[in-house]
Amino acid sequence: MNQSAVRRTPSGQAQSHRSGRCIAVASGKGGVGKTWFAITLAHALAQRGQLVLLFDADLGLANIDIQLGLTPALDLGSVVSGAASLTDAITHFVPGGFDILAGRSGTGSLAALEPEVLERLLSALAAAAARYDTVLLDLGAGLDRSVRRMAAWADTLLVIATEEPTSLTDAYATLKLYTADRLEGDARLVVNLSSTPAAGARTAATLTRACTAFLGHTPLVAGTIRRDAHVQDAIRRQTPLLTRYPTCPASVDVERIAAMLAE
Repeated sequence: MNQSAVRRTPSGQAQSHRSGRCIAVASGKGGVGKTWFAITLAHALAQRGQLVLLFDADLGLANIDIQLGLTPALDLGSVVSGAASLTDAITHFVPGGFDILAGRSGTGSLAALEPEVLERLLSALAAAAARYDTVLLDLGAGLDRSVRRMAAWADTLLVIATEEPTSLTDAYATLKLYTADRLEGDARLVVNLSSTPAAGARTAATLTRACTAFLGHTPLVAGTIRRDAHVQDAIRRQTPLLTRYPTCPASVDVERIAAMLAE
């Protein structure tokens, strides 16, 4: 990777060119299925032959390892403390065929990283991205400084929303701040827990109309995911959905989104 080649965000921060595409997954609020979606999307991309790294970037309440039943010896806390390099902390998740950099579950100690520490972490991640086709960042819920920085750093931002009015409001706030940070950025909307495909489409249309009217920017709609009882069963069993229920409605919907992103 050419470390000297950089691009700059509207805020003036340098952004290293990466060989692997970086996709950040965000939501304005918790409880919308963001982490589950990030895991399933990583699995779907890996099944399409991509080399994928899933990075648990929820610095306050990481839980990818919990959803997958993992107990990694090294995690993001080890990297930040200097006890391990980022590369050393990466674990291969065999059932899904993708790599994981786990966060530190059950602690908020990483939630308030100093800006210079976060920038060093992103530089190390940029170097690691050269070995992957796609790097997925599962960002924390909310709109704090670290979340905004990582969202702006990524090549593409996927914002997860549901049909709930509060989720739509928070998703709009996420898109508003992202537009302020990267006016020409690639933001896309994913509607999760949709009661029907038509209801999901209406939810997406409501949010995109608001963005067009008030932000002067219309995010693309990456897709909708139907509400599916198989999802909760897979999470309870700490098993990837595409492994346990590969043909269920939610699996089909995520695979469709993965196909679009892979193109």
